[in-house]
Amino acid sequence: MGTKVTVLDVSIDTVTMSEAVAKLEQFIAEKTPHLIATANAEMVMLAQEDQELAAILNQCDLVVPDGAGVVWAARHQGYTMPERVAGYDLSQNLLAQAANKGYSVFMFGSQPEIVEKAKKIALELYPGLRIVGTREGFFTAQDEPFIVQSISAAKPDILLAALGVPKQEKWLARNLSNLNVPVCMGVGGTFDVMAGAVKRAPLWMQRISLEWLFRLILQPQRVIRMMALPRFAFKVLLGKKC
Repeated sequence: MGTKVTVLDVSIDTVTMSEAVAKLEQFIAEKTPHLIATANAEMVMLAQEDQELAAILNQCDLVVPDGAGVVWAARHQGYTMPERVAGYDLSQNLLAQAANKGYSVFMFGSQPEIVEKAKKIALELYPGLRIVGTREGFFTAQDEPFIVQSISAAKPDILLAALGVPKQEKWLARNLSNLNVPVCMGVGGTFDVMAGAVKRAPLWMQRISLEWLFRLILQPQRVIRMMALPRFAFKVLLGKKC
């Protein structure tokens, strides 16, 4: 563990799920702020045009390969990429470890009813889990100092931010030192899935890299966002690598 590979100028860690969890536990033990991102093809494509996001991703303490496209691209370029580390699964593994080891968690983002339902589900799934705060993801710039202060005051070991890409990565990067949370991770739609508001693809579709198709069937409005996938593949095939 410890090597990084470059996919379209974005550095991604070559980690397995268990290695990623171990790394997060190491960050908690260090008690200093760390930024974690879960990179899929869509995020990598966003970073091609968003220099701020690109800079943040390349400064992250851990960027896991969340997405079959990223794993394929790394392997296509001749790198060793052991497996996909899906952001949703990583967050669930981390919550399970938090319940076992006594780590505290703050859940930030999504709609008020969604984050509360996700909290309820998390407490049911992971007995003993300590959730020291929740906060919905709708706020203005004026609210930001208060939100940062309230999260910092709760002293969580783990902050899961579900604000969507790239807002969550930019928000966490901007406030990282003031938050002073050992593990700050953007988790996208994780709370929606936990709360049952969004279904996840069946395991067989995940295993054959068709999770994107399942999402598209359930949410046809995602078609514009999904256009990033063929563009990503095309750029990789053209050999655009660092």
